[in-house]
Amino acid sequence: MIVKATPSLKQIVREVWRPLMILFVWDVLVTVAYYRPSFSAPELPLTLFGSVLALFLGFRSNSAYQRWWEARSLWGLMINASRSLARGVRNFMPDPAAAPLKREIVRRQIAYVNALRCQLRRQAMDEDIGRFIEDPVQDPALGRVNVANGLLDGTGRRIADVRAKGWIDSIQQTQIEAVLVDIANAQGGMERIKNTPLPVHYRFFPTLFTHLFCILLPFGLVETLGLATPLGSTVAGLMFLAVLAIGDDLAEPFDNRVHDLPLSAMCRTIEIDLLEAIGDAPRPPLQADKYGVLW
Repeated sequence: MIVKATPSLKQIVREVWRPLMILFVWDVLVTVAYYRPSFSAPELPLTLFGSVLALFLGFRSNSAYQRWWEARSLWGLMINASRSLARGVRNFMPDPAAAPLKREIVRRQIAYVNALRCQLRRQAMDEDIGRFIEDPVQDPALGRVNVANGLLDGTGRRIADVRAKGWIDSIQQTQIEAVLVDIANAQGGMERIKNTPLPVHYRFFPTLFTHLFCILLPFGLVETLGLATPLGSTVAGLMFLAVLAIGDDLAEPFDNRVHDLPLSAMCRTIEIDLLEAIGDAPRPPLQADKYGVLW
């Protein structure tokens, strides 16, 4: 996610130079053809086309932003629930004999959020998972299709073991289980967003109509702008392509691109808070790179 108020000039150029060049070349060709005696520019209702297209793109961008914001809200819930789990485990189990198991549960939650991050980004499980599991080779959760859910199930079993040993009572167990339910619900919401893309009509038709509008745009402007048509048509077309790109960037918030959610940074936030809760020294927070992107 870009965290600067404005993206870097290099980042902007890298994203827009290709469509800019294509638009400009097409507009130059239309302008050159206009000054041939045999050419007659068709009369097109560009104002009507542009108004309808702007409404269409605005509705699509709003739908994409709703997905992005829901994903961010679910990760906010995950951060808060992880803190609540660590606080409950720490406060409900003051017995010194419970210290190893309490530490294991908290560190397991850190492994869980990192496993969820990898699953949402469709990445292989990385070292940040095995680092916080007591026995990563023997842990059955790492062999499951849904590793994150396996880790959460293992945490639930350990809470049950704590109750069986008498370190917490049934009311405390119920409170901790309620936190685990919140975590599972947040994971389910994230998986729903990841596995349910925008309907194909939301993705195909805005792209088709925007490109078609950019093709027709110089025909409608050349009689008014003349030799300035390549500049005016390119800038106008770029505005519509920018709105189209905004929808594309926000529609998939877990794809590990520059505009997506900074899952790595949020997992590090959880790691810092939970390790400090059990008295361990955490790693420093992740910082944005030189382009102002926080991953």
